[in-house]
Amino acid sequence: MTTKSNSTVLGGKASSSPLLSSPPHQRLVTKDGHCGLSPPLCPSDSWRGNWRRALLLALQDLWGLVVSLRWRWVLLAFCASFLAHWLLFACLWYLLAHLNGDLAVDHDAPPEGHVVCVKYITSFTAAFSFSLETQLTIGYGTMFPSGDCPSAIALLAVQMLLGLMLEAFITGAFVAKIARPQKRAGAIQFSPQAVVGQHQGQTCLMLRATNLLQRPLVDVKVSAVLYEEHEGQALHQTSLDFYLDHLGQQPCPLFIFPLTFYHPLDRQSPLYPALCEGTSNHFELVVFLSALQEGTGDSCQKRTSYLRQEIQFERHFVAALGLDAHGRYTVNTQHFDTTHSKEPLNKDCVVQVNGDGSDRME
Repeated sequence: MTTKSNSTVLGGKASSSPLLSSPPHQRLVTKDGHCGLSPPLCPSDSWRGNWRRALLLALQDLWGLVVSLRWRWVLLAFCASFLAHWLLFACLWYLLAHLNGDLAVDHDAPPEGHVVCVKYITSFTAAFSFSLETQLTIGYGTMFPSGDCPSAIALLAVQMLLGLMLEAFITGAFVAKIARPQKRAGAIQFSPQAVVGQHQGQTCLMLRATNLLQRPLVDVKVSAVLYEEHEGQALHQTSLDFYLDHLGQQPCPLFIFPLTFYHPLDRQSPLYPALCEGTSNHFELVVFLSALQEGTGDSCQKRTSYLRQEIQFERHFVAALGLDAHGRYTVNTQHFDTTHSKEPLNKDCVVQVNGDGSDRME
């Protein structure tokens, strides 16, 4: 369907600068995809009650908390957990030696009838060393528990069981963090601004995404949710479809160079009142890109958001894919998020939307 010119459809708002008509609002989703909302707090509770409630909820999902932490905190938790485990059982081994009277006797020649629970634990340092050797199964051979002391055997079994559980948890957390699909999504980048312009005879909202790694992604899909303020400050959610060239609703089979996705701004579009009729309602467009990793088949998702002032009118993206002197395709990262207006361009700028027009950058 062919529409009117941009200046007519956009109600005389054609401009090369972003719209700045709405007051600043807090973002629901940041540009790098993080949630911008704070967790809900109970107004009737004190800050201590809110803190205790948040801590309890975090402990109930301890695995998710550890996996979502940054590496510096994971490494700190790794060191602190093992150190605390060794110190705890060092105290228990020292307490056992104290209660059994092993601290005041000669371990090489103990009194008759006295059973030394652990040989040569005569100080807390020795108890810590024995706890460390036991957990890491070093076995230097100097300190060892006696088979005639049931308390020592029981404490040894408890330490080994808890130590194995701790090692399994920490090892699993490390593997889960390394294999997280979200890390692959970090190589997906969105253009910081979206543009409104003509595409295949239609007025469309366009945004660009690129894959920064040479490893391709497959089955790429882009969707969006429009959050718009209605009466009473309620946020109304509406889904939007984004298309890629003539693929229609089919996913992009291969993501190896920058792609420009478009959404037609016809009268059926939820964005038509805000962008084409100039309504003043605040809105935020949250865009989701989901894809599969070619080697493993793991899914990953990247998201970003666009406010009203981050949408530019009557502009197009500059070509990011071109040919070098040897006929090889090259990606110009400097032109990834560069836009230009409808004015005539010099030879350094070539209009291109996923291959529409010229593929050559002179």
